[in-house]
Amino acid sequence: MNEYLRLGVNIDHVATIRNARGGIHPDPVRAAIAAAAAGADGITAHLREDRRHISDEDIARLMRDIDLPLNFEMAATDEMLDIALRHKPHAACIVPEKREERTTEGGLDAVTGFSRLEPVVRRLSDAGMRVSLFIEPEPVQLDAAKALGAPVVELHTGAYCEVPPDARPAELSRLQTAAAHAGAVGLECHAGHGLTFDTVGPVAAIPQLVELNIGHFLIGEAIFGGLESSIKRMRALMDQARRDTSGERSA
Repeated sequence: MNEYLRLGVNIDHVATIRNARGGIHPDPVRAAIAAAAAGADGITAHLREDRRHISDEDIARLMRDIDLPLNFEMAATDEMLDIALRHKPHAACIVPEKREERTTEGGLDAVTGFSRLEPVVRRLSDAGMRVSLFIEPEPVQLDAAKALGAPVVELHTGAYCEVPPDARPAELSRLQTAAAHAGAVGLECHAGHGLTFDTVGPVAAIPQLVELNIGHFLIGEAIFGGLESSIKRMRALMDQARRDTSGERSA
């Protein structure tokens, strides 16, 4: 078990608020700096094809102005590949993307998209980036990610977060099974999407997970108590879940 669970903070929706009115406020780069001060281990930013939130200039400034690793979320397109190769962030996470969706809906299908994804994964890896695939918590998807040569997977936690509480145990079991399978086949396992203060604990307790990526909820909570406060509370909940799990394993 990895005793320490990394927290990546997604700052996309700081840019969403900025773009709703135009101008330069609030600044997502300032949010990234605040996230670092609050205990984030990395920053995630998704440059969408329609530029609905993060902009090309945001990516350039994040690369220049923050000390934390940048996880660049991207669709598997020629345009995004060229941008990633130009900036060479620490990590590139390939995600599914549809223009009509409000947020990322479900995981990437690495099975049917294998031939399209393979050259993208290879070129990103050859350029020195840590490549991850955002996928559903299904062994067949994990096996495809391994075959593609991606060293990291990020499990989509949306279904677990969105179902009624009495249905969560089944979705949590899917995540646990997938994380265990990832460990067995030699993949580094991350998770994210829709996690909140109320739902993060059981996911953070999954021993094979190395990193959680959380954004929209933290930005929303920042309206009421400040960004640093929301990140510190999430960090504390993750740490407590790990301590509890470690205690159970050693008892």
